[in-house]
Amino acid sequence: MYLELEQVFNTPGLSARFDYPLEGFEGMLPLASPPRAAGRVENRAGVVTLQGSARVCLHVQCDRCAAPFEYRAEVPLEHTLVLSLNREDSGDLVLLEGTRFSPDSLVWEDIVLSMPPRLLCKPDCAGLCQRCGKNLNEGPCDCKPEGDPRWAALQDLKSNV
Repeated sequence: MYLELEQVFNTPGLSARFDYPLEGFEGMLPLASPPRAAGRVENRAGVVTLQGSARVCLHVQCDRCAAPFEYRAEVPLEHTLVLSLNREDSGDLVLLEGTRFSPDSLVWEDIVLSMPPRLLCKPDCAGLCQRCGKNLNEGPCDCKPEGDPRWAALQDLKSNV
């Protein structure tokens, strides 16, 4: 989707709303439903900002227990848009090539950068048993705990008595 922003850039106080499904990125992430971006582009005293949020739902596997689950996130969108730069090191500004602008790649970048390094089915996921592989979220396994090998010599003394 393209936003026509010429009037917004030329008129302080003017804003334009957007609300649309993001398309064309289906193969990049395992999507459970089409992601959506919503918000507005607003000119405040000559400074044009894009503010809003993006909602995404993914089919993923837990990084601890490997159980499938749906990861849902609402990602805030906050960017300052400019048509030209005075300096090259203006990293916080989004330079547009014209007043017709598609926020899709900017929104996808925000979504990917906001994802946690590990996706967990729940914050207190117990993971898998290291011996038998049972999902410990479903209950304890029947494995006997291994003793600390540093105490093995004392264990031998105990069994000889």
